[in-house]
Amino acid sequence: MTPTRIATFSIDGVTKYGGVVKDGVVDLSARFGKEFPTLREAIAAGALMKIAEDAARRPADHALDAITWLPPIPAPEKIICIGVNYPDRNAEYKDGQDAPKYPSMFLRMPRSFVGHQTPLVRPRASNQLDYEGELVLVIGKAGRHIPESAALDHIAAVTLCNEGTIRDWVRHAKFNVTQGKNFDSTGSIGPWIAPYTNETQIADIRLTTRVNGETRQDDRTSRLIFGFRYLINYISTFATLVPGDIIVTGTPTGAGARFDPPRYLKPGDLIEIEAENIGVLRNSVIDETP
Repeated sequence: MTPTRIATFSIDGVTKYGGVVKDGVVDLSARFGKEFPTLREAIAAGALMKIAEDAARRPADHALDAITWLPPIPAPEKIICIGVNYPDRNAEYKDGQDAPKYPSMFLRMPRSFVGHQTPLVRPRASNQLDYEGELVLVIGKAGRHIPESAALDHIAAVTLCNEGTIRDWVRHAKFNVTQGKNFDSTGSIGPWIAPYTNETQIADIRLTTRVNGETRQDDRTSRLIFGFRYLINYISTFATLVPGDIIVTGTPTGAGARFDPPRYLKPGDLIEIEAENIGVLRNSVIDETP
């Protein structure tokens, strides 16, 4: 049986977390909020399955159309994004180079993400807003120098990301992509987290991205150049991973910048990131208001 998905949301201006059930959301904050003020504390305590099982036994407290979805993990210490991690994505660069020996990575700030069904914002500074559908690992157990053999024990949950990118701003400097990856509200995470149960849950997930119903990206996590075990091992070599940290694991070929001419996002577009047994992350696009 698939565990109940758990979301962070707001209602009447109050931020809460809850279990997403058939007819809405069970308010878990009302039942566990003193013990776990946010999902970060629930994750750190290893309590995700406990609260998910509680939600599965209860009727919904709120209808889905009454809530505003938020990124599931509030104020994560680290959002680590992996670049060029599918074979066809590496080939897109047409530089004649084989798959890299080590993963490319960069950091994003929480404010650059919105939740499910909240519009992405195309900034005034550029019209080159692009989509990147990705699978996300949520760390549940702290560790440093984590061996690959134990790496998956450090995963608490999985979710989805549209790692929205401002293409011309990732080339503003010689070596870094930070600017183009951190415009406010240009990416999304969600809709919820799916508690991690075992390796078969994530080993071969089909990941697709649709724009206005047209499939643009379609690949499987079994084809990652750097797999989940390796990423956790490698990152923990230089950084202590802590509960609530987010690892955005890479996007397949088919982002808008790779079309000729490029197909960047524009106001009114609808982007859907879908992964088997996780769900669909859905966002529209609006222009930044002065």
